[in-house]
Amino acid sequence: MSSTPAVHFSHVGIFVSDIARMERFYTEFLGLLVSDSGNLGTIRMVFLSRDPFDHHQIVLVSGRPPEATFSVINQISLRVEDLAALRHFHTNAEAHGAIDVQAVTHGNTLSVYFRDPEGNRVEVFIDTPWYVQQPSRQPIDLSLPDQELWQWVEAHARNLPGFLPVSDWRQQFQTRVTQKH
Repeated sequence: MSSTPAVHFSHVGIFVSDIARMERFYTEFLGLLVSDSGNLGTIRMVFLSRDPFDHHQIVLVSGRPPEATFSVINQISLRVEDLAALRHFHTNAEAHGAIDVQAVTHGNTLSVYFRDPEGNRVEVFIDTPWYVQQPSRQPIDLSLPDQELWQWVEAHARNLPGFLPVSDWRQQFQTRVTQKH
């Protein structure tokens, strides 16, 4: 049995080239608020959050080298409230400078992926009530009416390995966590 103390994810920091442009993107499009900003020596930092219990969820940090050809961050994932919010981000991403906009299901989520103005991949998602073995990725049509979309996603998920209600998966995983810690 491990005696490792529990850890909880808190925030992510991103090196950026154009900090003002990136601040506009994350505040105007994703609705984060600047909780603090300032310089640490020659480095400019902007702290962003939407949660009063988290001073920052994302930190933008100047100094991304011009020779960086891609971001080493695979993705930044942000949970949204509902399907309407997911559609909002899907519909408006390009108007805010995002590129490579894709709507998909992983069986356990409905997700919209896009790249921010400096190429960092961002995911906004809602959970589904199902668990399926990962990785899994299938394009979806967000223009479908809600009921039709949910029926399609459920039918798709039911055909994937490991399908079960997410509440069952959580209970099984909790047992594993308890046994380990």
